[in-house]
Amino acid sequence: MAPDGRLPQPAAGHYQQTHAALYVLLAGLWLLLFSACAGDPPGDAPPLPAVQLDRLVALPEPSAEEQFNSLKMAVAAIISPQGTVNSYRPLQAYMEQKLGKPVQLVQRRTYQEVNELLARGLVDVAFVCTGPFVTGLKEGTMEMLVVPQVNGKITYQGVFIVSAASRITALEGLRGKVFALTDPMSNTGYLYPMSVIQARGESAEDFFGRIIFTYSHDRSIAAVLDGVVDGASVDKIVFDHALEADPSLRERFQILHVSREFGIPPVVVPPGIDPERKRQLQEFFLNIHHDPEGAAILAELGMERFTEGDLKLYRLP
Repeated sequence: MAPDGRLPQPAAGHYQQTHAALYVLLAGLWLLLFSACAGDPPGDAPPLPAVQLDRLVALPEPSAEEQFNSLKMAVAAIISPQGTVNSYRPLQAYMEQKLGKPVQLVQRRTYQEVNELLARGLVDVAFVCTGPFVTGLKEGTMEMLVVPQVNGKITYQGVFIVSAASRITALEGLRGKVFALTDPMSNTGYLYPMSVIQARGESAEDFFGRIIFTYSHDRSIAAVLDGVVDGASVDKIVFDHALEADPSLRERFQILHVSREFGIPPVVVPPGIDPERKRQLQEFFLNIHHDPEGAAILAELGMERFTEGDLKLYRLP
């Protein structure tokens, strides 16, 4: 705990300098859903518009003409910002082609900032994480549009991971250790691990020696790999993707705990969105997998298709 009572946060530069290869392996994952160093797209294609996290400016209130003639799509950071931007460029370009409108990719560093964009109606559609979605539902600031299907499921889990070299084999082994979380609004990266400790009749502040926020699941994984932290709670889809991309990592991690199934991070819209625009967006996402080009884009993001979601799956700790 910091003297002012806040949980300490890690220095972003450290994570950008360590295990860059791991970030590259994770850069193609969907949960890049669920926020910036945008490189040029491949080939001769012109750069696509993106809001960069190191040069953020407040989004202006959209005019009626802007709302009609363009789209703003927000993406919360499940992995590090560069991976998120690069992964979503093909979808961004495909949306422009199919909807006939410019699409601006908007990123913010924290989940709360993305929620605020939706609350103010400054974006038309957003990929958000499960925890922020439940908060948005309660506050009436967003509505579910569709959800991605991954590995035949519309649910996901969280895992507690440690380095295999640590010889920690049970949750109790993390007592007094340094633990990584992703974001204060994250389900698998905050809410769920906190509930696990509380179920033991303890507080996380007393159980762990120190807690840091990494603000993306890949950074949490890299922090464990690098020995910056002793353990972390991360999205299992992101973790599994890392192991599939580099099987040698399997010998370097130990899973201590697997959560129950939660509703997968959804695609949402603000509640005041024009009904026709909402219909067009829903039709676009529900049909993208029928087009070979669209199916290939989804495959790169680790998704199979989009489908209608089930709000009953979003009961969190």
